[in-house]
Amino acid sequence: MSDEADRPQWWSHPAGPVPGGSGAGAPGPAPDEAFPDPYLLNRTSGGHPAPGGGPDRPRGGRALPLIAGAALIALLAGGIGGAAGVYAERHSAPESEPVTLPQASEVSADRARDSVAGIAARTLPGVVYIHVKGSAGEDTGTGFVLDTRGHILTNNHVVGSAGKGADIQVTFTGGQRSTAKVVGVDSGYDLAVIEVGGVSGLRPLVFGNSDSVRVGDPVVAIGAPYGLEGTVTAGIISATRRPVTAAGTADGSEVSYVDALQTDAPINPGNSGGPLVDGQGRVIGINSAIRAADDGGPAGGQGGSIGLGFAIPANQAKRVAEELINTGRATHPVIGVSVDMAYEGDGARVGGKAGTAAVTPGGPGDRAGITSGDVVTAVDGERVHRGEELIVKIRSHRPGDRLTLTLVRDGSERTVELTLGSATGD
Repeated sequence: MSDEADRPQWWSHPAGPVPGGSGAGAPGPAPDEAFPDPYLLNRTSGGHPAPGGGPDRPRGGRALPLIAGAALIALLAGGIGGAAGVYAERHSAPESEPVTLPQASEVSADRARDSVAGIAARTLPGVVYIHVKGSAGEDTGTGFVLDTRGHILTNNHVVGSAGKGADIQVTFTGGQRSTAKVVGVDSGYDLAVIEVGGVSGLRPLVFGNSDSVRVGDPVVAIGAPYGLEGTVTAGIISATRRPVTAAGTADGSEVSYVDALQTDAPINPGNSGGPLVDGQGRVIGINSAIRAADDGGPAGGQGGSIGLGFAIPANQAKRVAEELINTGRATHPVIGVSVDMAYEGDGARVGGKAGTAAVTPGGPGDRAGITSGDVVTAVDGERVHRGEELIVKIRSHRPGDRLTLTLVRDGSERTVELTLGSATGD
């Protein structure tokens, strides 16, 4: 761009006679000769016209460079002042008025009855936390109140792992503590009933019907994972009638067989024995086992949650709890045959250990015509793929129930009907 274009507007000058020029009508000097650029002057000639320039400028003309310089100084001073103001604003001391940040207004603490918070509020008062210490070690777990007489249901592996005569301390959600005694245990179902005395204000939980549970139903689990009492987690039922076997003791000497409810509600060690409740706060299962990433199999107290937890169905738990309270022992349904646990084919093969009869004489299986070597492939139409599954499906019923078994003998399939017998558990 030319110098003329860059100059401030007040430096332009029209063509024509110039006062003090060569005469009327004579062309005036070139703009640079008549009014030398003051910026150029200030840089090259100490404020005097360049050689070859016109006559000396009138005194009034000399004021222009001074005015321009003053304007420049004012402009620079304004910029400096503005920058100083911004700096002062950013770095000045806080104002005396305190800062108040926005916040939502206070809301009601009440929650919908069927929300997780509503379910937890109703259920937590009936949940207890158990600490067992004995000659065989110590363990912690969870339980819940069954009645106003002080009976509490939990897992056998919670109270049994410390050995007989262990000290059992129960802590209620409100902080009240009491010593408990064992009323009865059943290792086959991994259930135990303990009892506290002298405790007022007990809040029993109500059993639901586990046969009515469906995959996708919402559930809430309550317990004390890793000793963190009053922990509430939520999820859904991810499967039903899941055959699960779990060691009831650390040495694996006791094994429970459960036709379990599977849930993705986080369950961890310490949740054992705690309630799994439905959307109405009714107990539909007793949290008992998890499948952990570090051990690769169901375990009552190993590893951490990966979203595969298992609960004993409430219908089984209720029956066993009633028997333990009333008689101190629980009964198991049986078909009166031994299962060959080493069989690797599809199904459950009937076969006893050396010196043991494969079929109990006069038992339900014997009366139905089952013989050694038969392979049971289904119970009431549900497939059986291994020996543990047959035991689990039998244990999910009550003594006296009638079942239809599908079995294979010498390559031929047949069905038999039988009535379940009864055996007393430990």
